[in-house]
Amino acid sequence: MTTERNPWLALFALVVGFFMILLDMTIVAVANPAIMADLGADISSVIWVTSAYLLTFAVPLLVTGRLGDKFGPKNIYLIGLATFTVASLWCGLSGSIGMLIAARAAQGIGAAMMTPQTMAVITRTFPPDRRGAAMGLWGGVAGLATLIGPILGGVLVDSLGWEWIFIVNVPFGLVAFGLAMWLVPALPRIDHKFDIVGVVLSGIGMVALVFGIQEGNSQDWAPWIWALIGFGVVMLVVFVINQSRNTGEPLVPLSLFRDRNFALANLGIAAMGAATTSLMVPAYFYLQAVREMSPTTSALVFAPMAIVTGCTAPFIGKFSDRLPPRLVPTIGFALFAASVFGFAALMSPDSSIVLFLIAAGIAGLANACIWAPLGSTATHNLPVTKAGAGAGVYNTTRQVGSVLGSAAISALIASRLAANGLGETAPIGEGTSTGPLPPQIVTEFSTALAQSMLLPAVILIVGLIAASLFVGHTKSATPKPEFAKTSL
Repeated sequence: MTTERNPWLALFALVVGFFMILLDMTIVAVANPAIMADLGADISSVIWVTSAYLLTFAVPLLVTGRLGDKFGPKNIYLIGLATFTVASLWCGLSGSIGMLIAARAAQGIGAAMMTPQTMAVITRTFPPDRRGAAMGLWGGVAGLATLIGPILGGVLVDSLGWEWIFIVNVPFGLVAFGLAMWLVPALPRIDHKFDIVGVVLSGIGMVALVFGIQEGNSQDWAPWIWALIGFGVVMLVVFVINQSRNTGEPLVPLSLFRDRNFALANLGIAAMGAATTSLMVPAYFYLQAVREMSPTTSALVFAPMAIVTGCTAPFIGKFSDRLPPRLVPTIGFALFAASVFGFAALMSPDSSIVLFLIAAGIAGLANACIWAPLGSTATHNLPVTKAGAGAGVYNTTRQVGSVLGSAAISALIASRLAANGLGETAPIGEGTSTGPLPPQIVTEFSTALAQSMLLPAVILIVGLIAASLFVGHTKSATPKPEFAKTSL
């Protein structure tokens, strides 16, 4: 039976699951102290509750994007969603830190299977000139999930316990599975040959690079860490050379990067991943340690950021379709950088929290101007046959940016603390809880955090430069959406 379906219904079904997996990237941060206390874990172990998820999420994305092309994005999405939901229950029932880390790794694999399929479905079912509105919903969900995670995590930990930040995924996962089964059509498969050599090279290179970056700060950047990172870079260089010489079907068609806007959009989304991850670490330490707020209260300070992003992204995405590609994201990056510079200026012991809330609202508007237009510009010229590969590359770039940002900000905060004469007085690391600071070091501590906040601001300027170099879309015939020929 062949029928025409509304692509918006399918997209709505997909972003329910997409929201859930992105939420789990940030929701754990405020729960780490509770996990440490309940499971008797140390800081190094609890960091891996997040790191294992990021690692298994980032590494397979190139492959899972192509799997969606070959076996159908709906099928791979459903398998990934089932994996993620079962792993979430496993996380909630874990009785040891080792079991929790293993369950989080399984969650990451499920998330890696799901994420590229959402972008691939948008690319294959919405015409390029209407894709901005669809990416507006996708981008709004991405931005909202990343920002609301700590808020929801704080509420759940304070009221029900850390287990519930994972168990809550189970009913949502079941609903998302039912919606996807019902509303997402089985798009025609694209019969790819699998580039086994490319899969092996990219997998080894990504594991070595991401693992080395994640572990670097906790291992004091020991020589073996640098050797591992170097090995990962070398393997990825070999991978690129292999892809350039592959006369069949390479895992990453390098022709994608001949499109100037696709290449620049990848640089922009890497900057977003790095900046969003890195700004939250000093911000939450400032609010909790310097201003003595609870996890829930400190997360609510960023509520305007999440609310404004969620409310405005769909409208800005639709509006951006009618404007030159560079305009909206350039404004977004400029506003985001300005708001982060504002955070840095406000991070003193007695600054106005109201001004902090205003800056967070501006950052929310900036996010709405970036997520959707970047995604729309990246996919605008992608041929249908390369939708999965393009989505895999784009999401891999974002994830690697997030890992780089997380590692860089931890190292920078430690450096700034030492420069301000604090040394190891206030240990910093994901999941640590400083508690009330001795009055004599409050000013130096907040100064170190404010100086560290300049890193995400500078990273956003890189994104601004990338967005400002976008070129106008070429006029071309609008391809017919694939929903018109979808079988159910």
